[in-house]
Amino acid sequence: MKRNLLILIYFLLRLLCPSTASAQPQTPQEATPDSIRISLLTCASGGEIYSLFGHTAIRYENFTRGIDAVFNYGMFNFNAPNFIFRFALGETDYQLGVTNYEHFASEYNYLGRDVWQQTLNLTQAEKEHLFNLLQENYRPENRIYRYNFFYDNCATRPRDQIEAAIDGTLQYADNMTDTDTGVTFRDLLHKYSEGHPWSRFGMDLCMGSKADQPINRRLMMFVPFYVQDFFNTARIIDNEGQARPLVSSEEKIVVTGLTDADHRSGGITPMQSALLLFVLVAAATIYGIRREKTLWGLDLILFFCAGIAGCILAFLALFSQHPAVSPNYLLFVFHPLHLFCLPWMINKVRKRQKSWYMRTNCAVLTLFILLWAIIPQRIDLAVLPLALCLLVRSASNLILTLKKR
Repeated sequence: MKRNLLILIYFLLRLLCPSTASAQPQTPQEATPDSIRISLLTCASGGEIYSLFGHTAIRYENFTRGIDAVFNYGMFNFNAPNFIFRFALGETDYQLGVTNYEHFASEYNYLGRDVWQQTLNLTQAEKEHLFNLLQENYRPENRIYRYNFFYDNCATRPRDQIEAAIDGTLQYADNMTDTDTGVTFRDLLHKYSEGHPWSRFGMDLCMGSKADQPINRRLMMFVPFYVQDFFNTARIIDNEGQARPLVSSEEKIVVTGLTDADHRSGGITPMQSALLLFVLVAAATIYGIRREKTLWGLDLILFFCAGIAGCILAFLALFSQHPAVSPNYLLFVFHPLHLFCLPWMINKVRKRQKSWYMRTNCAVLTLFILLWAIIPQRIDLAVLPLALCLLVRSASNLILTLKKR
């Protein structure tokens, strides 16, 4: 049964990899001990938000049979029904894919992303075990899995399969379970979104206070580069107590000549945009107060946008299965009530009548800004000018109603 399964996989790889068409079928057991090489591939960051953190894959080479395939746990279908909604819920399905290495390398060379290869120092039995695990994962009923950005992704899946294939234990150089690292999920999000201010701003809005709690080194391995680094210093302790390094060699196999700086985005930043908006709102408010104009259209736009943002944050905090999105203290600034109470509030503003909603919002925003430093959540500074915009407009209603008297 096992032999038939291996032969089936072989013909599948032949179908996926035309360059192996002339190879003769041979199971790993029949190959010479040095005819199989299994490596961990780590891909450099790209310019898109989904590629900022790099990528991990497993390369399987069988020199006797002419197979050179890449097992990739990062496959997803963006055109799947309700993809955006399911991603927001944390119910995105990824799958294991297999592709020809030449195609894989060509793609990353085209994208300008370097690729490192770490040859794994595995025994013949461990290589066979790992290959069997990958085959089992690639079965149609097993290849799809529920993706989780921090806990179960394209980097943690290869790590787990490699650890499971080892005949003995894998010993890392550092303590992987202590939370004495001083590193948080948000720290890593910031580190790998350097030069991509809008992506960082969006992630900061969605991430709640749990993203600011220290994590252990094993959790840090959701980033492919940490898997690469920790593997370089890890040792395999076999059942007889003998130690050997997990990685026998490392080399860069796709060299594009580009660096992370080449993938950085330009243009106006969130902070610059927020400051510009605040200046315009403040100037318009001063003009409105002097001319005793309510400028209710400005309130309609600002509070509508804040309400939409609040609905998204509330949805993530209440319904999403994504970790670290709740609680989110930004809900004191952007919340659904801005949207739900908008008609009643605008009606009061237009008539220059006292709006208890505006007064309450003014008090809440004032406290939020005054207590900024002690809020147990790192909040992007670009939020401050946005909060001030809402505060200024709320205060203007109070001033105009007093003038009316």
